[in-house]
Amino acid sequence: MLVRDVLARKGSTVVTVSPETTIDILLSHLAEYNIGAALVSPDGEVLLGIVSERDVVRNLDHTGASPLSRPVTDIMTSEITTATPEDTIEHLMAVMTEERVRHIPVLVDGKLAGLVSIGDVVKSRMDELESEREHLISYISGS
Repeated sequence: MLVRDVLARKGSTVVTVSPETTIDILLSHLAEYNIGAALVSPDGEVLLGIVSERDVVRNLDHTGASPLSRPVTDIMTSEITTATPEDTIEHLMAVMTEERVRHIPVLVDGKLAGLVSIGDVVKSRMDELESEREHLISYISGS
């Protein structure tokens, strides 16, 4: 299965925040959309970074609760592994495991086209396994 297949099923909507967004506003967005990370983009197309719940927690651990009014650019990850719609889900699983990341932005011609999470990858893999199981049962039973 390819990344484009996952995006076709889940959609390509991506929650982005501007570089000036404060950490407290970011937390509101994460809660509102029930997500673990947002992409940092000035225009919804150009990717500057990614900021996750983990980034916030790690930041609080080092500096205390007062910096919630700081911009997300202070805590975001700017060196990001990205994917293309033609990458395989198996490749993304390997990258997520190796780099210990849970979200991979998808780019087309350098512009945001979607976001694949570890949950999307697991669901995709479970769907594939269920389909294979059904085919095997059908084959064995002669249906």
